[in-house]
Amino acid sequence: MSDNKIPYKIYLTEDEMPKAWYNLRADMKNKPAPLLNPGTHQPLTAEELSPIFCEELVQQELDDTTPFIEIPEEIRNFYKMYRPSPLVRAYCLEEKLGTPAKIYYKFEGNNTSGSHKLNSAIAQAYYAKKQGLKGVTTETGAGQWGTALSMACSYFDLDCKVYMVKVSYEQKPFRREVMRTYGATVTPSPSETTEVGRKILAAHPGTTGSLGCAISEAVEVATKNPGYRYVLGSVLNQVLLHQSVIGLETKAAMDKYGIKPDIIIGCAGGGSNLGGLIAPFMGEKLRGEADYRIIAVEPASCPSFTRGTFSYDFCDTGMICPLAKMYTLGSDFIPSANHAGGLRFHGMSSTLSQLYHDGYMEATSVEQTSVFEAAEMFARVEGILPAPESSHAIRAAIDEAMKCKETGEEKTIVFGLTGTGYFDLVAYQKYNDGEMSDYIPSDAEIAESIAKLPKVD
Repeated sequence: MSDNKIPYKIYLTEDEMPKAWYNLRADMKNKPAPLLNPGTHQPLTAEELSPIFCEELVQQELDDTTPFIEIPEEIRNFYKMYRPSPLVRAYCLEEKLGTPAKIYYKFEGNNTSGSHKLNSAIAQAYYAKKQGLKGVTTETGAGQWGTALSMACSYFDLDCKVYMVKVSYEQKPFRREVMRTYGATVTPSPSETTEVGRKILAAHPGTTGSLGCAISEAVEVATKNPGYRYVLGSVLNQVLLHQSVIGLETKAAMDKYGIKPDIIIGCAGGGSNLGGLIAPFMGEKLRGEADYRIIAVEPASCPSFTRGTFSYDFCDTGMICPLAKMYTLGSDFIPSANHAGGLRFHGMSSTLSQLYHDGYMEATSVEQTSVFEAAEMFARVEGILPAPESSHAIRAAIDEAMKCKETGEEKTIVFGLTGTGYFDLVAYQKYNDGEMSDYIPSDAEIAESIAKLPKVD
């Protein structure tokens, strides 16, 4: 189809929305390694996971074989408040770059939480309510997940306790206040309110925190309070499952206009957005039906894919959570206080780690000032102020488009615009004032953390 027949925004109808989530693991020949009990190093059973997660989510977490899992009608009805989300042709960005590449982005910021996180938050809150629980606990980095979960819990009248990475708690007070407006309790992490928080503060005085720290605190509170369970916004298989609505809608919208992407790009922290965006495309690749170049983009300050080790590791700094086999910098690694708070997890989804290890996708890391340079360009021509996390994907998309300009190739690029940056103005201020730094961990820092990985036979 000619370019002039493709609209700026491609929308699906409500009837075209996915009615089932796609479980990418069903098509993987090499399945992700199982979660291990941190004490016995044996694969965790549903019974062992049930005190931590909701029962239905435990089943989704452990399911490696069912390709499609029906989305409950109540969740689909909630999705209709902000889905289907638009697939946008970045005509203005293409013109600005002077590239022959065709650039599309799937925009997930058109809901009050401002990001894709609501796709899984509403599902996890639904299953908690269905189980008759009183509330849930969680961690949040930049605040998108905490905001989304507080909205979902408010909808289902559930209590919501959020442990927010301390640097983000201080940098992003408005995101914090949105959570409180929706009824959540928000605590900066690490804190003095938990045993593991006090232990981390004693070992790392003055730390700005990490997602690993916040996870430890949230899990402790969930397991010590009857009627509560822990929920997570990324990394886990169940989250990638829920987020597959992103990729399913993207593929349906592209198929509607006969568009086939050559390159698919997503920012990568724990893997929720990236895994959701690439799911149906990776499925085709795994089944041998099509081929795509898939790129994960991470911050140079927290480069788990590009400089990490593929090994079993704790998912949290307090070392109380299950062990996951993933690309990791070590659970003791605390990244510098960069502004992409949602990309500061020390490890990567086991599903994505296995796919990367098997060569189905590639990864690159980019520095913070370069990311904000791309964000500013995008904002000026596309009219959306992107989140710092999303801007990592923008950076890589621009770089790939410029390669097309050099070679004259007319490649089609699609990336995930995971959310908006209107609560990240402190970061934009630092960039505009020339005060933003590009801290990159040394090999020695990473090696020190990797040396502490648990020994698993």
